[in-house]
Amino acid sequence: MRKKLTFAEAINASIEAAMKKDKKVILIGLGVDDPKGVFGTTLNIHKRHKKNVFDMPTAENAFTGISLGLAISNFKPIIVHQRVEFSLLSIEQIFNQIAKWYYMSGGKINVPIVIRLIIGKGWGQGPQHSQSLEAIFSHIPGLKVVCPSNAKDAKGLLLSSISDPDPVIFFEHRWLHQTSSLVPKKNYLIPIGRAKILNKGDDITLISFSYGVIECLKSLEYLNKNKISPEIIDLRSLRPLDRKKIIKSANKTKKVLIVDNGMIKNGISSEISAIINEECKEKIIIKRIGVIDSPIPSSPALAKFAYPNKNSIIRNVFNMLNLKKKIHLKNEKIIGSDQPDKYFTGPF
Repeated sequence: MRKKLTFAEAINASIEAAMKKDKKVILIGLGVDDPKGVFGTTLNIHKRHKKNVFDMPTAENAFTGISLGLAISNFKPIIVHQRVEFSLLSIEQIFNQIAKWYYMSGGKINVPIVIRLIIGKGWGQGPQHSQSLEAIFSHIPGLKVVCPSNAKDAKGLLLSSISDPDPVIFFEHRWLHQTSSLVPKKNYLIPIGRAKILNKGDDITLISFSYGVIECLKSLEYLNKNKISPEIIDLRSLRPLDRKKIIKSANKTKKVLIVDNGMIKNGISSEISAIINEECKEKIIIKRIGVIDSPIPSSPALAKFAYPNKNSIIRNVFNMLNLKKKIHLKNEKIIGSDQPDKYFTGPF
């Protein structure tokens, strides 16, 4: 049996299911019991699990340290940061303690923590609240990093993250929270480190993650109309990466466009490019697109040029395939103050 859920509802259902199954699962963070429930992802959970939900003050380093203590005491904390930037106040605890505790204990003490980090654009939040910092966290040994693009994967990957003995960084793009898909009612696990092919094709490979996958799928109709058959890979996990699927697809199509959710300089796309160059036997043409190498403008009029989108994907595919056809593309409408749709009604 399946039910249509939004991404936010799938996150909520996963936390609820984990707490029902295991009384040692703890939800902790700023605003987790807020009336809006962190974009709806924690809505009303505190009413059903009062002893396991802890609203925190703006002291990210403190409650991250508390969560480490809980984790090494056999609890399973889920930390929530409403913006990825808020987690930067607890980098020492994440990079120097949580990520290294298992190694420093000689493999005797696991740290089963999930750290939910919300990323993304919109609502004119500008330089300090629109960053995609997945690459920074993916650089740290001892951490696993996942980035689901849809509600079904969000549920399966979050349940896998909660049950994992190691710390998992769980990235959520806020433009995804109200997107919906059919989600199995029963609980299920999606293995961390396994990518998914969303569309099989022979002409070019599109690789992305999180919201970038949505833009790749949006480009599909136009590309198919022009008899272009792209293979679309949703990475789902950034550490570890599914190297086998990346290499197999690159060897098949010989052309790879990587749509990075963050900046391409020193980013995830750089790592994927290196894997292809080092491990593919034949020459592969690679192109990367991503966020501009600049702080994100607060002005929606400027911010719309900062991110890759359906149109930039289509243009790059045509260029990589040396197609001389004229491209007729309509600019997508952005509603209100840099919103993807009517559902996105505010920053919280």
